[in-house]
Amino acid sequence: MKPVSILFVCLGNICRSPTAHGVFEAMVKAEGLSDLISVDSAGTGDWHLGCGPDERAIRAAQSRGYGLQHLRARQVCAEDFAQFDYILAMDLANLSSLQGMVPAHFAGQLSLFLDYSDLSRSSEANPTEARPTEVPDPYSGGMDGFEQVLEMIEAASQGLICAIKDRSITHQQSS
Repeated sequence: MKPVSILFVCLGNICRSPTAHGVFEAMVKAEGLSDLISVDSAGTGDWHLGCGPDERAIRAAQSRGYGLQHLRARQVCAEDFAQFDYILAMDLANLSSLQGMVPAHFAGQLSLFLDYSDLSRSSEANPTEARPTEVPDPYSGGMDGFEQVLEMIEAASQGLICAIKDRSITHQQSS
């Protein structure tokens, strides 16, 4: 499998993207893929540079066995488009900001993170029920929002790992 690098992006890099970073990193480790998949997170804004994740995000993650304490907020920069294979935004506003920054030479995948989740597709039980395409920002709410975000991120992380494995298998077969 070819090494793969992933960058998760939200607005301030203290709630959603560090949660995705910590959850995905733990899942990668559990799959034995730490040597092949690197993970980082960043924000499109600069309000929290150098700060750790929101305490509520840390508590919610800890309740499910994920550690976020080691992470520090940083802002997306031009070099990220050269370094990362996948740049995954938590919502449409951040995706739009990233699209405005993307250089012509970027050959990676720029998309919404929930594109990799079954939560972003219609329910099989109720095909007319729309599923979310964006990870909502829990910053202004309570702990329930952070728990909801964790559920969405866990599902999308599982889907992303499967997509990376499938892409690797397809790439190996075509080589």
